[in-house]
Amino acid sequence: MGTLQRVGVIGVGEIGKAVVEGLRHDGDPTPEIHLSPRGASADLAERYEAVHLCIDNQQVVDRSDLVLIAVRGPDRHSLAGLRIPGDKIVVNVMAGVSNDDLRSILDTAAPLVRAIPLPAVRERMSVTVVHPSDPVVNAMFDVLGGAMPVADETAFDVFSALTGTLTSHYAFLVTLAEWASSHGIAPDDADRYVRGLFENVGRSLGDETRTLPGLAADHETPNGSNERIRTTWFASAADGLRESLDALLTDLRRP
Repeated sequence: MGTLQRVGVIGVGEIGKAVVEGLRHDGDPTPEIHLSPRGASADLAERYEAVHLCIDNQQVVDRSDLVLIAVRGPDRHSLAGLRIPGDKIVVNVMAGVSNDDLRSILDTAAPLVRAIPLPAVRERMSVTVVHPSDPVVNAMFDVLGGAMPVADETAFDVFSALTGTLTSHYAFLVTLAEWASSHGIAPDDADRYVRGLFENVGRSLGDETRTLPGLAADHETPNGSNERIRTTWFASAADGLRESLDALLTDLRRP
């Protein structure tokens, strides 16, 4: 991971925890990790070597070279008053919080980088969008599955909007299992089958030599069941999905 020796995490919820678990995935004790004193911090400090629980957010900053800020967006103003020297790197993973907004709160000259780490970074299996490109930040996320630098915050916000579809994907699977149960299938059997069906889809997504439209076409035969559901349900639902994404993107870009 280059010269990065000490990482701090302020806000150890699901994403902060996933980053810590990803950095510790292979048992490597470097970099040192320093955590703010809430959320999953105490559990992580007990589980992993060189993961330390700090007394407050300022101690996280003081003991770190790179500080990942993962508090909830509405709570960002609680960060006011932190003293962050210009030789630190701040990674902003708060959805909808621009670097300009965060800089005005922190009043720091330190480099600020936005990032969108996903829960799968804990298995080092998820690409992370970053802006602006920074060699140290890129190197950290390369370890966690890959860094994808983008040119500007306009593009960054498009990727951020895409992350808003994650729970809808799970809800889609829930709906399938519930539908099967409503037709007499035991809930455990319905759950198991739906999981297996889409685990196979997930494995095919790992083959980047095949385009997304190509994968869709490969799983569909003319006048078959997949074509029927796509044309009778998804074709019309897709317009509503695009409208929802457009509305979310507008809100993400609103100061």
